[in-house]
Amino acid sequence: MSYFINFFVIVVLFVSMGCNGPSVKIYDLRCGDIVAPLGIVSDIPHLSWKIRSDQNGTQQQAYQLLAASDPRLLDEANADLWNSGKVVSDASVMLPYGGKPLASRSIVYWKVRVWDEKDRASRWSGAAMFSVGLDQSDWKGKYIGLAGASTSFSPAQCPLLRKQFKMKDKDGTVFLYINTLGYHEVYVNGRKVGEDLLSPAVSQLDKRSLFLTYDLTPFLKKGKNDLVVWLGQGWYRPGLPGTVYDGPLTKVQVEEQRDGRWETIVVSDASWQGYESGYYSIGSWRPHQFGGERVDGAKVPEDLSADTLDKLEWLPVAEVDVPLHAVSAQATEPNFISEVITAVDIRPAGDSAWLVDMGKTLTGCAEIHFPKLQAGQKINIVYSDHLNNKGEPANKEQYDYYTASGKGGEVFRNKFNFHGYRYLKISGLAVPPEAGSIKACLVHTGYRHASAFECSDNDMNAIHDMIQYTFRCLTFGGYMVDCPQIERLGYGGDGNASTQTAQTMYDMAPLYANWMQAWADCIRPDGGMPHTAPNPYSAGGGPYWCGFVITASWRTYVNYGDPRLIEKYYPVMQQWLGYVTEYSVDGLLKRWPDTDYRGWYLGDWACPRGIDQQAGASVDLVNNCFVVECYRVMEKIARTIGKNTDAEKYALQQKELQQLIQQHFFDPATDKYGTGTQIDLAYPMLEGVTPDSLMAKVTNSLYYETEQNRQGHIACGLVGIPVLTEWAVKNQATDLVYSMLKKRDYPSYLYMIDNGATTTWEHWNGDRSRIHNCYNGIGSWFYQAVGGIVPDEENPGYREVFISPQVPDGITWAKTTKETPYGTLSVDWVLDGNKLNIDLSVPVGCKAKAVLPKNATVYTLDGMECKRTDDLVALESGKHILSYPLAK
Repeated sequence: MSYFINFFVIVVLFVSMGCNGPSVKIYDLRCGDIVAPLGIVSDIPHLSWKIRSDQNGTQQQAYQLLAASDPRLLDEANADLWNSGKVVSDASVMLPYGGKPLASRSIVYWKVRVWDEKDRASRWSGAAMFSVGLDQSDWKGKYIGLAGASTSFSPAQCPLLRKQFKMKDKDGTVFLYINTLGYHEVYVNGRKVGEDLLSPAVSQLDKRSLFLTYDLTPFLKKGKNDLVVWLGQGWYRPGLPGTVYDGPLTKVQVEEQRDGRWETIVVSDASWQGYESGYYSIGSWRPHQFGGERVDGAKVPEDLSADTLDKLEWLPVAEVDVPLHAVSAQATEPNFISEVITAVDIRPAGDSAWLVDMGKTLTGCAEIHFPKLQAGQKINIVYSDHLNNKGEPANKEQYDYYTASGKGGEVFRNKFNFHGYRYLKISGLAVPPEAGSIKACLVHTGYRHASAFECSDNDMNAIHDMIQYTFRCLTFGGYMVDCPQIERLGYGGDGNASTQTAQTMYDMAPLYANWMQAWADCIRPDGGMPHTAPNPYSAGGGPYWCGFVITASWRTYVNYGDPRLIEKYYPVMQQWLGYVTEYSVDGLLKRWPDTDYRGWYLGDWACPRGIDQQAGASVDLVNNCFVVECYRVMEKIARTIGKNTDAEKYALQQKELQQLIQQHFFDPATDKYGTGTQIDLAYPMLEGVTPDSLMAKVTNSLYYETEQNRQGHIACGLVGIPVLTEWAVKNQATDLVYSMLKKRDYPSYLYMIDNGATTTWEHWNGDRSRIHNCYNGIGSWFYQAVGGIVPDEENPGYREVFISPQVPDGITWAKTTKETPYGTLSVDWVLDGNKLNIDLSVPVGCKAKAVLPKNATVYTLDGMECKRTDDLVALESGKHILSYPLAK
């Protein structure tokens, strides 16, 4: 049956059939929002598909799902796992699998057909597949690593571990399950299995490690086979949580399926062999100490063929006892190389030194093809995201060393570490590298691009594109970091500030599933939460960082229609809110103590000069407003999962805290809250603290603060940007945001761009990191305000969506595309005098509701003039042209 797996992985992407002709196509079948995942967790899989139609008004009114253990059984008469029958429903996103229970190792093939609004049945879709991973009790192997204790070698290297085994024939399906503490790459018979890098994804290693599943079937041959696992340390380093050995460890199990039965044919144990690969890890993986790799070209194998491997000096491996912890299937896509960038400039930088400019900042590995080197020649490579005022790398904390073999054709490439950089300084080369010999590989988690924005203002396009590209430099290993080169930590505050933007621009549901699991694993018995997840050591932040587990889980549900996170982690959210209550005084949250796993107590952060972000009044105001937000979200979550009594409790707590904030932080003499900064004024209005009777006065205070005190600039930081953005979208303050974005002097996004930025900075003035997640929250404004695409929280996953473009004075057209769980939604508008003409495309399964301006008493829809009868115009699936006058 093995030959079916790869065939059906491909077929799901390309094969789909029409509904009584070519008007309807079923496509993009997914399990857990991933195409054909191998080794998923063994709970209930969730299945999704999309429908494409060339006719307006197409709707799914029913579906039928078939699932089978063999593709030859995938028909109505023989489907042995599930035949749902005709189910009257328009649901097509994240449907729970409803067939026979799935055991560990199960392989499932499935397909779907639908009935349209005229009760016409489609043909069956192409077949998709997924497999279930090992249950924890099914693991038979031992954790093994290089036996450094019994040799002169250190196990902290990046060793090769080898095992030879025989195959009688190639008729079966063979899966490899691998659970690595550190990083791994898998090779079979000299060929790399999979395109992933830096696997597995991150986890809280003292609580949980992850395993991946690989299909070895296409790589095997009859007779003797070579299996090699190449290991690297990653976060598995001495002194960090969960580490019990100086070097990386792995547990491996290879299983073959024949005639529906599985047989274990390889496990990891002391019978394996180890080899010092020539790669050595540098750095402790603490802040400013991520180092790189030292490579001895004379020791690195030329290839991993059997002939080459047989000539190496193999060493024993050690079986290592690892404390019991959860071992889970990786829930997110692996990392991959999404772009290869060639150096744009190479110039002298001293004696035998060369400064290389890659043209833009990136996160990933370097690939350097050297000219002829002498044996033992040492090359030093330093990386930096920007240059100092002397034209030198601004920091020298990222570096690699290469020692030449002298054999010619030598290439350096990172394997188990990476860098955040734009510039390389290469020392030790007497001749300049040739043009094209230096490449950079942009690496990130394998999520899909899901958006596009362009408008008539090139400044706006430049800001949007910089933010969109920045996320590709911040998301790897199944989480989102603050910066890749200095801290590499999954800060909740940075995540909170950018979740709406990131989830609008990309399909990141699996990434957030992995990240939220780490957050849940990090909660302490008393309900305390850290500021980062995973939480390898103490890091700074505040409540806005800790409460990320609440807000990010909810936004993942709203943006992707995925209910699993809010259901699974609801108890964790409740536990943390109990901790908040413990540190509230007279109903208001006050500073809690620092701990060994977190420090500081921030409100807003990374504000421009002139803002006292540590002022007590602002810190307390911001944090209590965030608690209101958490209560508001928890009320919604509780109602969604059927906890109505809890929902009432959170609604009451929300109301009580709103009143307390108004009483303690509002100054009626000045119509301001807290310190009167942008965030101190916008946050109470956004969170329902400000009474309706005062809304106009506080809004005026916000405009005055911006235009007079801040000369029209954005004057807030990491927390304030998304707060101000959300308030502006909801209150149609488009011209305010647009005018702030048009500023070119400090502090502004255009100031970054005019000073060479290709990714957003950590501070408005460019201090420290030039690849950072502080200010990306503004990105949702391009889609929700200018593009006018606003998801309806009551109908999540873009099941229903509001269309309401906000037209700034200065933009005359905009094209916005959002790939939703149902398909592609696009809104292209052009301003014609005082009339707005909108071309829309609404995917099947999505219901769009266009919001008419108050002055639009008539409008034109698809060539027909209509009188206004409601504020909303219902738009069925398909293509539409809508026109209406804008208010003068």
